[in-house]
Formats: sequence, C-alpha cells, structure tokens
Amino acid sequence: MIPPTLRAAIAAALLACAALAQADASALALSDTLPIGPQVKVGKLANGLTYYIQKNARPAQKLELRLVVKAGSMLEDEDQQGLAHFTEHMAFNGSTHFKRNELVSYLQGIGVKFGADLNAYTSFDETVYILPIPTERPEVVEQGFQVLEDWAHGLSFNDADIDSERGIVLEELRLGKGLEDRMNKVLMPKLMNGSRYAQRMPIGKEDVIKSFRPEAIRRFYHDWYRPDLMAVVVVGDVDPAVAQRMVERHFGALANPAHERPRDYAVIPQRQASEGVVVTDKEANTNGVYIRYGIEPEPAHHTVGDYRASLVEGLYGAMLGQRMAELTQQADPPFIQGGSSMTKVARGYRSFRAAAVLGKGGAAPAIAALVREDERARQFGFTEAELERAKKNMLRAVERGYNERDKSNSSGYAAEYIRNFLEQEPIPGIANEYDYVRQLVPGITLAEVNAAARATIPSGGNKLVIYTGSDRAEAPIPSQAELLAAVEAAERTPVQPQAEKQVASVLMAQPPKGGAIVSQSVDPVLGLTRLTLGNGVKVVLKSTDFNNDQVLMSAVRFGGQSLFGEPDLANARYASAIVAQMGLQDYSPADLSKVLAGKVAMTGATVGNLSETLSGQSGKADVETMLQLTYLQMTAPRRDRAIFDAFVGKQKELARNSLSRPEAVFGDTIVGTLYDNNARVARAPRPEDFDRIDLDRVFEIYRSRLSSARDFTFFIVGSFDVEQIKPLVAAYLGALPTPPVPVQYKDWGVRPVKGVVKKEVRMGAEPKSTISITFTGTADYSDDEQMRLQALLEALNIKLLEVLREQQGLIYGGGMSGALTKVPYGGYAISINLPCGPENVDKVIAATFAEIAKVKEQGVSQQDLDKVRASWSRNYHKGLRENGYWLGQLQAALINGTDPAALLTVEQRAAAIRPADLKQTARRYFDMDNYLQVVLYPASTLAP
Repeated sequence: MIPPTLRAAIAAALLACAALAQADASALALSDTLPIGPQVKVGKLANGLTYYIQKNARPAQKLELRLVVKAGSMLEDEDQQGLAHFTEHMAFNGSTHFKRNELVSYLQGIGVKFGADLNAYTSFDETVYILPIPTERPEVVEQGFQVLEDWAHGLSFNDADIDSERGIVLEELRLGKGLEDRMNKVLMPKLMNGSRYAQRMPIGKEDVIKSFRPEAIRRFYHDWYRPDLMAVVVVGDVDPAVAQRMVERHFGALANPAHERPRDYAVIPQRQASEGVVVTDKEANTNGVYIRYGIEPEPAHHTVGDYRASLVEGLYGAMLGQRMAELTQQADPPFIQGGSSMTKVARGYRSFRAAAVLGKGGAAPAIAALVREDERARQFGFTEAELERAKKNMLRAVERGYNERDKSNSSGYAAEYIRNFLEQEPIPGIANEYDYVRQLVPGITLAEVNAAARATIPSGGNKLVIYTGSDRAEAPIPSQAELLAAVEAAERTPVQPQAEKQVASVLMAQPPKGGAIVSQSVDPVLGLTRLTLGNGVKVVLKSTDFNNDQVLMSAVRFGGQSLFGEPDLANARYASAIVAQMGLQDYSPADLSKVLAGKVAMTGATVGNLSETLSGQSGKADVETMLQLTYLQMTAPRRDRAIFDAFVGKQKELARNSLSRPEAVFGDTIVGTLYDNNARVARAPRPEDFDRIDLDRVFEIYRSRLSSARDFTFFIVGSFDVEQIKPLVAAYLGALPTPPVPVQYKDWGVRPVKGVVKKEVRMGAEPKSTISITFTGTADYSDDEQMRLQALLEALNIKLLEVLREQQGLIYGGGMSGALTKVPYGGYAISINLPCGPENVDKVIAATFAEIAKVKEQGVSQQDLDKVRASWSRNYHKGLRENGYWLGQLQAALINGTDPAALLTVEQRAAAIRPADLKQTARRYFDMDNYLQVVLYPASTLAP
C-alpha cells in the first residue's frame, strides 16, 4: 500500500523566542530535555536496531507489532524505481519460515485479515509493516515475532515468485492512474523544488516493474534492510520483559552489511523565484488554488522550550483556522473551503501554505481572501478573547487525552513510536504532556502568540502559486502571470484589525422546565437502564468503563423523507444539512463555536430516507452541554438567509463538475440503472437540483419532522453515572415537545430492476476498468440469516484473493459486500467490486462466477469458514469493549425489531454455522437470472 504522497499536518514546533525566557514556567525549565515517557521502554540492540515496548490493555488480548525500516523509494537506484514498494509486496510471498501464500493463510487462521489488519506501506523515506496478532496463545505471539524477523532479513525473492508478483504490482500501479497521477506528474517537481523527491514516486516506473532483473531487488534488500535502519514496535497485551527477550532473540543476530551504503536524506533547495503553475484536466471535479511559501528546515523539538513553542504555534494556528472558516459562512463566500497553516513537506522540512477550494468567483477572490486573512493575522495578530477560547480548547483536548490514557488503543501508541523513530517526534507520554500544558498554556501571552504568528506567516518572498481544476471551469482560468499578480495585489491591499463580537458565555442561561421520569426498569443481562419520560420519550442508558471521558448518544424514529412527495424531495433531502449549517438560537455557527470553547460536545440531526435520527457525543463533564444542544436543535433551529445562499452556491459549484470523473459517472450509472432512475433514490447531485430548494420549505420540513420528539428512543452509552445523568435526561429530553406527528415511513414501492441487466460506461483516459455486479432480491430478515450471509461473503472474499490476485494476478484489490434489510421491505443486496485492466474484464468476471458456482455446488471449505470465525471472534471481543459498538447494536435491534440480547450470543451462533449452510445461502442469494452488471471501460477501449 502506498500512502498519500503529500500529507498536510501542522509541524511540531517553533524555536523558542526571547519572549519565552520571560514567560512564567516556574515548575519547568525550558532548557530541560523532553524525556521519554515512562509508559514505553526504548532500547537499542548492539547491531543498532531500535525497539519500543509498551504494555497496553486496549484492546485486550491483542498485540500490535510493527517493523519500521528507514528505507523507501528515495534510496532506489535507477534500475530499482518501484522496488522499495515491490520489496514490501515480496514480504508476503515467501521467506525463511513461510512459503508463498502460507503467511497470509496462517494469519487468516488466527483472525488477522489481509488488508484490513495485516498490511504495509511504502513511502519516500520509509517502509512500515503492520501486524496485529492475538495474544491468548504464547506460540502465536512467538510466531508473530518470527514473521517480523523474516521480513527483516529472511525474504526469499525467488525468481518465479517475483515474476508472479509483477502483475499484482502493475495492477496497483494501474489503480493509481487517473486525475491525481496526471496532476502530480506536473506538480511534484514544482512542489519539491526540483529535488529528488519528484523523481522517486513510491509506486515506481511501469517499465522497471515489468522488466527489472531479480538481482536489482535483492540488492535493494541487502543494502537497506539492515538493523541500524530498523525499529521493532511492540505495543499491547504482553509482558514487557517477555517482549524484550523476543526482540533480542529474533533480532539480536542480525548483522549490518560489511560495506554499508550511507543512508542520506534528500535536500530540498530553496526556491529562487516565484512561479505560477496552471494545471487543468477534464476529469477535475473541483477547482482550487494553492500558495506554497518558502520551504524551511523543521525546527528542533527536543526541549520543554521547543514544546512550549509548539503550543504557541498550535494556538495561533487554531485561531487562524477559525477565522478562515467564518469566511465560508458569508452569502457570497470567497471560497468553498480554505485555510492556511504550517505544514510538513518531507522529512526535516516544512512550509507555510494557503489553499482553497474555489467557488463560482474563481481564483481571484479566493487568493485575495487567503492572503488578506494571513496579512491581518501577521500585522495585527489576534485578540485576547480569541486566545482565551483557543487556550480552553487546547487544555480540554489534552485533558481528555490524559483521562483516556489507560483506554487508548495500542495502534495509536504504535503510530506515535513510528514517528519518533522516523522523525524524532518527542514521546514524553500523555501524563507529562498534560502536566506541561497545564503549566505552560496559562502563561502564554497574547503578545508572544502574535509575535510568533508575525514571524511565521510570510509576506512577500518567493512562492509557488498553483491553480488546479477543470478545463471546462465556469470561471475564467487564470494564467500563470495572473496568479502571481493576484497574490502580489492582495499583499499590497491594506487590512484592518479583526473586530471582536461579544457573545454569551453560556449556551443556555436557564434550562427548560424539565420533565419527569415516569417509569424505569433495569436489564441486568445487557446492563441497561430503560426510562420512559413524562412526554413519552424513551431513553436507554448503558454506563460503561470502556472509556473514561466519552459519552455517545443516538436516537431514531421512522418517517423521514418518505413522508414527502416527489416535488418536495430536494427540500427534504437537504433540509437537515442546511439547518445544521445555521447555528442554534441566536448563535451563528461562529458564535456557537465560541460559546462552546473548552467543551467536548457536538450533536447532529438528520432527516433520512426512512427515519429521523439524532446523534451526539461528549466528554464526561460535558453531557449537559450535549443534551442542551439536542434540545435546541429540536426547539430553536436558527434561520440565516446568508448561510443558506452560501450553502446552495457551494453545493451548485461542487455539483457542476461532480460527474467529470469516470468513477463518479460509473457509480451514478449503477444506482440509476439499478433503480430505473427513480427520483426517490439519491444519485450524484446536479446543479439544477439546488434551484429547487426553498429556504422557507426547508424549515417547514425540518420543523415538521424534528420539532416533535414523539416516538423517539434515545440511546446513551458511555462513561457516566446512571443516577447522576437521570436528572439531566429528565430536564432536557423530558422537556422536548411531543405534538402528534406521523411516526411510520411510507413505502413508495421502489425496488431494484429484475432480470439480468448489463451496461457499459466508456469514459476516462487511463487504461483501467472496474467491474460492478449487484445481486438483489427479497428475503426474510433475521440476525442468524444476516450472519450466514456475512460468513458466505467473507469466505468468498478469501477465495477471490487467492484466485484472482495471488494465482492469476488479475487484480490488486476488490471483493464482495452485502447485507439483508428489513425496511422498507425484506430484501438483500450483494455488491461485487473488482478493479482490473480492460483486457482482463471477461477473465475476472468468469473467474468470479466460477467461484460463486463452486460455493453453490460444494459450499465453502471448513478451513475458510474457520478463518472467518477467527476474524469475527477477534473483532467481536474488541467491539464488546467499545461504546460505539453497543450504541450501534442497540439501535439496529430497535430498527429491525430484534432482541438486542442477541449481541451476547454472537460466538455461539457463529459456531453453529456449517459449510453446508453456506451452500444453501449461496444458492438462495446468488440468482444468476437476476443481477446487474456494469463495467467501466476507458473511452478509447474498443468494444469486446
């Protein structure tokens, strides 16, 4: 797998300035070196290999293993372009202890899914292997370390295996072809200032992949897979002493080459002149501008002073981001989305950048607004009120991280240690960081924040200004000279200080006249408390210890868009999205974010196709705020014509080119054909859709469905005390109005097409295709039948991976998914999605149908069924300790009218499934006389 080549992230630190020395840091010395946190043991073997070991119980009985190699595409010789990534592929194709395909099969047998769990990625400067394993059996843990050892120095690189893998890698390369690839070929040399980064894209060169000699990849592995460039990361439910002995036993004997090649990092030169770049493409679905200022070395982040500087940068970055977001809420916004920040460019480098997705006005107003807001912040800084809000948010965020320190997932810690090894990101641990933030943030002054912003935000200087978009854009496409002129003109335009609007300090001055709890019961099996409130609203509470600072809420009731006729569909479809943009009570969205500073609480309301839903989440201390927001969403939605106009304008602009990409037309064709272009089935939006939306009608629809809480059932799951939350539930949910409203959906009889329907889409310049096959029909819903269908599809995915990828090399990825549904009618849908080469479409379809036929005739193998069960078991036990899993299962049981206690018997019911059952399941759902087949071909492909 190859990650995005450019990742936008705020850089870690600014160097401490003179003002820091005078700041109050009585308990901390800014010159002190940041420690390594006590939660992790970091060591180095005699051969130079680094290791990180941490015991962590979330999730239980699971261990996250990583092999990190400081070797990526930047180290490739001319005849090796693409072989860093190819080496990653070969890690799954034979080694000292695993023959080709044995590793994936073994790991599937212990519940580790290829792709979803077992994975790897190659980037410019590193390759990372990801291996999560269960820890119930010591021999499995031992074998996990053996896998890492084989990856580190035991890959086979058999000629036949290399040749077999070429097709798979070429299919991955093919998948990457398209709009982004074409644009990157133009932009990367510009973005990287002509450095080597632009010449070593991780996917490599097609001609090299097709024809490289096996010796070339063996040479890469020999030169760069060596212990002094490696780290082993071990985080999870394991004894650290045992883990350390395993690291020493498996990696201590690794030796570095006798004549080591120097591991150097590329230098990115300074830009010598400003430059404008215009890149257009007929498949572009958005237009944008990007201003890249000078690239600079990333500052050190080793001391407490460096850490404090990073906090200063985080504060002004958050304030600048808030100002940019407010610009999009104008009636005629300068851009659809935009912002400025200091971002990572490559290892050791960063740059300040401004970027925007363009609206109907095109590039000129967006550039003017971006530069103007940056200049406003640079010249005049921020206000005390802005800083105080940013401080509150920062303090609450780190407090929440500290509260969850013993409930954080192992994978998150592993990622942190990978960054430490690759980029020297500090790892003082959340306890230390919490202490630093509490001591340092209160003493950060507005003067030093503004000074840091002034020193960081560029003015003038050499820069790269890029325009990307459709060659059919409605607004004029600027020339290179016009891009530069627009930036220069904006830099010369005078700006004024930001005017600060006063807002209230509390969301609700007085709570509503609360309701009462009229009945309650306890379900000891599921650990639920069920309440009925005086207004008829039902509430289901589940207090958990899965997290220390998380509360999730959801509510559902039938009705939704189905209650409105076809002329109202556009208004109904966008009603909740539009109202959500406008704020609550008298608070605009910008005002609302100010009132909520320092709180972790958010809510949402949706008028869906068949139901209305309310959702929310909060920290433990902010449950009342979440309930207040819910109350206001239903009783005091805010109306704002300017925001409505901005929303409609934004959506029209996004829809204008929504079908410019082959993938979008392909998806739209599938939906349209499957449902015979029925207007009630949402498809890709067209600009004219938004001409049918009326603000008055939108509010009528929203209020007609969401101003009454009648028949709503709320589920609240998380870290709360039941007795303490009950008065809040009564006060806010019990006070919701419940006038009569329809509370059942209307079935309009929308059903999939019948028979075998085949269609082709011919669009796109790249030589790639995608096959979509959809089986649909009626079915009787039950939890057990749903489980049998899922088992069948997952077992078939194992076979498709074996046959289409590993044996025939026809695909890189893809597979099947599907489910039963109960509303509005009992039915099922199975979707098969398989990207491949146009020349292989018929082969892939034939091979897929052959596997389906085998299962219908023979059933799935016991071995494959056992693999499915193993994966389910691991995910099930993980889910049982997650608030989101319980919330989803409880609500799904309500919607489907099933017993929620079934979630406690998943493993027993899974164990009862037999291969013969799945043969019958396959015969029931794979009706070869009733499916839709749509194939995407490039425009230039001749019809087969």
